[in-house]
Amino acid sequence: MEHITLLLAIVVVTALVFDFTNGFHDTANAMATTISTGALKPKTAVAMSAVLNLVGAFLSVEVANTISKGLVNEEGIQPEVILAALVGAILWNLLTWLVGLPSSSSHALMGGLIGATVASIGFSGVNGDVVVTKVLLPAIAAPIVAGVASMLAARLTYRIDRNADAKTTEKGYRAGQIASAGLVSLAHGTNDAQKTMGIITLALVAGGALVPGSNPPLWVIVSAGLAIALGTYLGGWRIIRTMGKGLTDLQPQQGFAAQTSAATVILASSHLGYSLSTTHVCSGGVMGAGLGRKGGVVRWSTATRMFAAWGLTLPAAGLVAAGAEFVARQGDWGVFLVAGFLVASCLGIWLYSRRQVVDHTNVNDDDDTPGQSAGVVTTAIAAVTPPPAGSVAAVADEGLKTTIPAPGPNDPAAPPAPAAAV
Repeated sequence: MEHITLLLAIVVVTALVFDFTNGFHDTANAMATTISTGALKPKTAVAMSAVLNLVGAFLSVEVANTISKGLVNEEGIQPEVILAALVGAILWNLLTWLVGLPSSSSHALMGGLIGATVASIGFSGVNGDVVVTKVLLPAIAAPIVAGVASMLAARLTYRIDRNADAKTTEKGYRAGQIASAGLVSLAHGTNDAQKTMGIITLALVAGGALVPGSNPPLWVIVSAGLAIALGTYLGGWRIIRTMGKGLTDLQPQQGFAAQTSAATVILASSHLGYSLSTTHVCSGGVMGAGLGRKGGVVRWSTATRMFAAWGLTLPAAGLVAAGAEFVARQGDWGVFLVAGFLVASCLGIWLYSRRQVVDHTNVNDDDDTPGQSAGVVTTAIAAVTPPPAGSVAAVADEGLKTTIPAPGPNDPAAPPAPAAAV
């Protein structure tokens, strides 16, 4: 193994923590629709996804090379820059997980790396053409392509099966969902695990442990694959709920169309070395599938919040990373202060999340979705809607309910008894 200093060890561990958060943050990409339609039980789904994420990590290093060799200039980058970039990415991942928003771990990492690099050596350290061609353009195009493909695929499946037995086709599409979800998990490992490989390789080059232009060593590939697999197994249940229930209501046909389209886009981009966001692709696929069924709807209030988070990811992670880099460059005390701040922040976010637990037991519940509540108009309409006729339970004010006793035999208001027959 390469010579690792204490600073490099801190950076490598922090990178693996990011990889872990990437795993549970992005579990929804592969398994949200499978869980929401009942094709797989929640724990079975995340276990399957974890194994395939691990396998996918060994299939290619093209995306890792984009991160380590193309996004920023290796010359002049110090390990402190990598640490600061990871701090920005991890905190953004945890904050968006807390509110149940599917945002891009990839863009958080790249935003952090760009922000820390600019704070360290200026804009000259960032390869702007790579950012545009391999990050920004795929970020815009990929969800649109996946969404359109998913919508057309969903419409095609409904047209083909319009005269088929509903139960038979549903069973078949559930099986298809399992296969396509496995493909998305494999693609996620191929794309996202490599980003951490790339960032660790860049840190090793910056610290002098590797020569510039090196591919990720085997121990980096193995550790990154294991970290993302463990995070995937624990499951980001808050985001799974939003992706599976918050955006739209999916049937097995739609889930199959969404996942197959997303997997195709992700695998193609990984082969070409595009470091796109699997979250963007899978979210686009889910929304497209929602529109692909007659009468299907997309909850645009949730989608709008999600789009806003996408737009904020790069600058937010970059600003946090720039601040962390400023502190870390002050010396050893600065590095330990940044590391301590990261640990304290992670612990605080986790403790806050325990106030409203979302796990495999309630991930498919419709109520109490993090960040979801009825709108003002919906609440007002519900308040003035008259209750169904004869429904005592629909009376809003419990204090208005009363029971009128039946009149007794000596009550003057009682009707006269019928005369006895003679």
